[in-house]
Amino acid sequence: MIKYIGVDDPDLKLFESQYDLPDGMCYNSYLVLDQKIAIIDTTDRRKVSEWADSLQRALDGRKPDYLVVQHMEPDHSAGISQALELYPDIKIVASAKAIQMMSLYFEGLSLEGKTIAVKEGDTLDLGNRALQFIGAPMVHWPEVIVTYDPAEHALFSADAFGKFGVRDADPDDWACEARRYYFNICGKYGGPVSQLLGKIAPLQIEQILPLHGPMLKGEALAEALRLYNIWALYDVETPGVFIAYASIHGGTREAAQVLADMLRQRGVPKVSISDLTIDDQAEAIEDAFRMSHLVCCASSYDGGLFPPMHDFIHHLQIKAYQRRTVALVENGSWAPCAGRVMRDMFATMKEITIAEPLVTIRGRMHANDQPQLQALADNIANNFK
Repeated sequence: MIKYIGVDDPDLKLFESQYDLPDGMCYNSYLVLDQKIAIIDTTDRRKVSEWADSLQRALDGRKPDYLVVQHMEPDHSAGISQALELYPDIKIVASAKAIQMMSLYFEGLSLEGKTIAVKEGDTLDLGNRALQFIGAPMVHWPEVIVTYDPAEHALFSADAFGKFGVRDADPDDWACEARRYYFNICGKYGGPVSQLLGKIAPLQIEQILPLHGPMLKGEALAEALRLYNIWALYDVETPGVFIAYASIHGGTREAAQVLADMLRQRGVPKVSISDLTIDDQAEAIEDAFRMSHLVCCASSYDGGLFPPMHDFIHHLQIKAYQRRTVALVENGSWAPCAGRVMRDMFATMKEITIAEPLVTIRGRMHANDQPQLQALADNIANNFK
């Protein structure tokens, strides 16, 4: 039997101190009850006491034999010392790398004789089932393992298949916050995620139990696997154009909006637009990865690039943005330079095609800017014919 013992954190406003959480977050933890009992991961330090209460209620007087630590990130491992305090005889099961990392987060915690190092292919016998461990390094930390329970065809997937929000959020809306979570947390690690998907493909999986978000079953599970195979390969999920703009006094915003209208008039299947000065940047990153084409419209600033746009493109760099067509629109009253900076930044990324022409406006949109924008709109729209 598998029991859920995780906790919601509806009051948390930022995940990893940077990602907005309009609906809070959940920290999932599980009990596998057999002749022997295994805990699968713990929780964040904000919720250790609540987690410990949930654990003890679910155990109903029994004692756990093992604590499986799949991932040492603090939002999943803060309860390790509490588990050892409550159950001194428990054995911690984790990768060798995770065991090495424990001292980084629990200074002075004695683990002598209390750990079992496991690797890919190892099993943990609980009596009527043997948990199987699968290596998942760099999804998205190097010590990660995931765990398969063949008795219930369940995959405990660590941070893979996670999402922002509390656990009981609308399951029909899984993809939106799972996509924002994936590209901002795991986006850089498409290769390792793809390798993990290959490892689990032969398994009979009827439920995925991630460390964040809801349990996935049935159609939801099939859709999650479909999307993860797209995301891990940096393939296009939605053919269309995402326009991201960073405007100081409104001139660049006007150019972005005019270009959006031109693209819609030319039949581009989907056009989305975002103001990087006020909109959630994590959502902008998500949309850039989701769509086939990206247009960056930005003001020049201090001989370079307006910081909101610079920050956006920098995040694309560190998240391994690739295999996309990008168009550039710059604005500069006396010395336009935003286009050069943006082009140089995209040049560091893999398989990026820059759509011509580079459009330059001076302060505000003028009648003689229309032909440049129209030529760019024509070039982009032709990709969809």
